[in-house]
Amino acid sequence: MSEEEMINYTQLADQRIIEIFKQVRVEILDAERLFSHVLNAQHIWIYRISLQKQKYGVWDIHPKEKFESLSLENFKLIKEALNNHPLDQRILYSNSRGNQYENRVDEILFHLFNHSTYHRGQVVTLLKKAGFTPPVTDYIMLKRDQLF
Repeated sequence: MSEEEMINYTQLADQRIIEIFKQVRVEILDAERLFSHVLNAQHIWIYRISLQKQKYGVWDIHPKEKFESLSLENFKLIKEALNNHPLDQRILYSNSRGNQYENRVDEILFHLFNHSTYHRGQVVTLLKKAGFTPPVTDYIMLKRDQLF
């Protein structure tokens, strides 16, 4: 699977979650906090690759009305970073505690996508508990339908 395919899948799966948040007229605070975390983590990792100072903290909470614009910005930056940084380029970065690490761009991107999938599953569970029908975000099901 190519990096482009993972980007497209992750963006589509995230967008399906965002569509539910756009329909929800009540607050589901735990789900909103967790999806904010997904968006923040994507932002943070892509800013690390681009060697820029991040704008958001790991657990900053965004209003659900901003989820779509934040996601669009994240994926624009992810695609730019992929065009500007070879997958085997090593990136030196500091985590949220200030500890320094070094990883390749492909390792960081794998983590970013895997982290998003993990927390989307938690968000879907919270949406179900709140009485909403969660969207299909399974990779293989979206792939079968040739949605990306």
